[in-house]
Amino acid sequence: MHMQLLHNDRIVIFDRTDFGLSNISLPNGRCRYDPSEKVVKVDCTAHSIEYDVTHNTFRPLFVQTDVWCSSGTVRSDGALVQTGGYSDGERNVRIFTPCHTCDWIELNGGLDTRRWYATSHILPDSRQIVIGGRRQFNYEFFPKSINGRANNVYNLPFLVETNDPHQENNLYPFVFLNVDGNLFIMANSKAILLDYTKNMVVKTFPEVPGGDPRCYPSTGSAVLLPLRNLQAAFLEAEVLVCGGAPRGSFNNTKKHEFRQALNTCARIKITDPNPQWEMETMPGARVMSDMVMLPNGNVLLINGASFGTAGWEQGRNPVLTPFLYETNNPIGSRFKKQSPSTTPRMYHSTAILVRDGRVVVGGSNPHVGYSFENVLFPTELSLEAFSPSYLERRYSHLRPRILSEPQIKLSYGQKLELQFQMNVTLNYPNLVHVTMLAPSFTTHSFSMNQRLLVLEPNKVGIVQDKTYGIKVTVPGSSTLAPPGFYLLFVVYGKIPSEGIWAQIL
Repeated sequence: MHMQLLHNDRIVIFDRTDFGLSNISLPNGRCRYDPSEKVVKVDCTAHSIEYDVTHNTFRPLFVQTDVWCSSGTVRSDGALVQTGGYSDGERNVRIFTPCHTCDWIELNGGLDTRRWYATSHILPDSRQIVIGGRRQFNYEFFPKSINGRANNVYNLPFLVETNDPHQENNLYPFVFLNVDGNLFIMANSKAILLDYTKNMVVKTFPEVPGGDPRCYPSTGSAVLLPLRNLQAAFLEAEVLVCGGAPRGSFNNTKKHEFRQALNTCARIKITDPNPQWEMETMPGARVMSDMVMLPNGNVLLINGASFGTAGWEQGRNPVLTPFLYETNNPIGSRFKKQSPSTTPRMYHSTAILVRDGRVVVGGSNPHVGYSFENVLFPTELSLEAFSPSYLERRYSHLRPRILSEPQIKLSYGQKLELQFQMNVTLNYPNLVHVTMLAPSFTTHSFSMNQRLLVLEPNKVGIVQDKTYGIKVTVPGSSTLAPPGFYLLFVVYGKIPSEGIWAQIL
């Protein structure tokens, strides 16, 4: 249900704790004791693991309270800070520091109010903001506000205005840090730009044409498109929102009426003085799909269904064919169908990019409980890897290989040279660039904190035969790139290298 890649190439994966025993025992006889638990009060099984991508192994982790439908960000030191959840976990904060023996550390009451189906985003000062959640039309910060004010919960009327009565259909709002330091927040079909330092809405965007909801449980998805020309006086930022379900679809599913999902995407330049949504049509309808930013700046749409909504047994007709969205193509030629999977990935599935360029896909639990038979879509315990076309063997000779250290430290505005090798002579150095990707905390079809910056080259030169150096400038501020760990890729045309980890502070 929840996944985050960390800078040791491990993925932290976790699921709710209140469905009963898992298939993985906790080590050393450790058990979770919860007298309020309805299914099992003594649980000696793991509901979180650390998955080693490189070696295909895992290590059980211990969570004490329920993390169901929570949120999270990665701190500047690389620790995962996970916020909220359900029942006894709704106001808790859990911290996982990547190391060989580390486990979750739980802070009871770390949040000032309950956060279930909320969205988190990292801020330039390394704090995270936690926005919304069920019946929470407000936001707060963790760690708490640094100005010493006792109040850490700030009302956000926008979340009241975008919530349809009796539906709670603007959960997990889409949140992105804009290049001006304000937050783009979208709930259903409406969006604002919020100055969180003053609790002030500084811009209201037009409603998405059609007015249909895009957030949980209508559950479309969204990405901040690649940030480019980072040295320019005026920077552009664009948001892409795809899929969702027509208004009223969630209530219709309760009557066993499953409406077709939306087949549209909406794209907007949020930095324009007079921004307008540009509508596009996908090759098919999608709800509950994940949108994964690839190292070359394109977007993968994967998982989900074509009818119904998110929720227990409320999705139909799984979409097995991923779509590739080519960001820089002209409108009308941006979508390409990809090779299909054979595994339905419905409610509570997820997908994240890993360092070698693959996309790890897991989950699907559209039932109250773990149901493996006699249901339309059984609970799915497998992981699989989707390999984008740039990993095909026919492109292997065009794939750069970075020669720099596997982990490097950066400072803002620094001049950086990366050396890389090619299996062919580099005849078109103007096609080489470097991208810098912040891995996401992904749950419920939204990749929180996902951010890709394009570091256009100052110079590409020959070091020796088929070994080259590319000089780039690191982003100049924490507003463009909040402090923390990023994956750096050298990209030749549309073919990225494997990534290396870089920490910017």
